[in-house]
Amino acid sequence: MPEPEGRAAFYAARPGGWRDWWTLLHPPYTAWHLAYVAIGAALAPTVDGVRLGATVLAFFAAMGIGAHALDELHGHPLHTRISDRVLVVAGTTGVLAAVLLGVAGLHRVGPVLIPFIVIGPLLVAGYNLELFHGRIHTDLGFALAWGAFPVLAGYVAQAGRLGVAAILAAAGAAALAYAQRALSTPARLLRRRALSVDGTLALDDGTRRHLDTETLLRPLEVALRALSYAVVLLAAAMVTARLW
Repeated sequence: MPEPEGRAAFYAARPGGWRDWWTLLHPPYTAWHLAYVAIGAALAPTVDGVRLGATVLAFFAAMGIGAHALDELHGHPLHTRISDRVLVVAGTTGVLAAVLLGVAGLHRVGPVLIPFIVIGPLLVAGYNLELFHGRIHTDLGFALAWGAFPVLAGYVAQAGRLGVAAILAAAGAAALAYAQRALSTPARLLRRRALSVDGTLALDDGTRRHLDTETLLRPLEVALRALSYAVVLLAAAMVTARLW
């Protein structure tokens, strides 16, 4: 097993039933990326709670459900027992729900929302189905799709336009998402593909430390957990400051 408990991710539950859906939703990562929507919204000149709720819901449908369901189609990397047919239905329904929410918001936000309604599904399909010869399914593609894009969408849904603050925040979110990818890629490798790790770290004082899967995995996942909490709490603080 890649790891003592054999879990595909640190947040993964035991396979079967409702636990598969918990695992599929990637709770800490989904909350992390939804927080970018809230950060973008909180930077707008005015913040409308209804618009914010609708935007977060749209991203939860498209990313939390749609993108993750489509990703699980490729060999079930999370080891869920959800059938491919159900995953296709969930993925399609999630993306369609997000599009419908976007269309419903056009009369309040304006045509500036149209590019986001179009680009969003393209990012979900392009990244998770590895379309366009995999050009989106890269570290940079992940950073732009799941870091920068939610910030910009959250801001535009509030302000009806782009602003300098939103662009700067989007760049910051992209950098954070890039760091997330840099940490999660080796963590996934250790959990899902590594059969064993056996090595020794020789220090300059002459001592040696044994290396195993757990030793290598722990700092990666501690950092991922901490970052997920930090971004969500930052977003909560920003929205709280604007609405109360």
